[in-house]
Amino acid sequence: MQNPKFQIFKSSANQQYYFRLKAKNGENILSGEGYTSKKSCLNGIQSVKTNSPYDSRYEDRKSVNGQYYFNLKASNGEIIGTSEMYTTSSARDNGKAAVKRDAPGAGIEDLT
Repeated sequence: MQNPKFQIFKSSANQQYYFRLKAKNGENILSGEGYTSKKSCLNGIQSVKTNSPYDSRYEDRKSVNGQYYFNLKASNGEIIGTSEMYTTSSARDNGKAAVKRDAPGAGIEDLT
């Protein structure tokens, strides 16, 4: 087991910065969009930390192939993170619980 953490990385394909939240078990549980600067990516992480404790910020979704996932939204309704895909709605709910539990206190690992 490890400590939950946000990882910042840069795509070689489009030169944008991304973050992912890794749970205690090392699994990716939330990913952010691409950002043009590291500062913007860090702001996205801060927004996840701020908004993740609130149930009203989560939007349950189902993909076209029947898998379950969720979006985490900021107070203005903008999507700030998307979960991994889950095979059941209860697994998705466990993922949301992990984000709520882990994101507020997660450290940041800069892989750039």
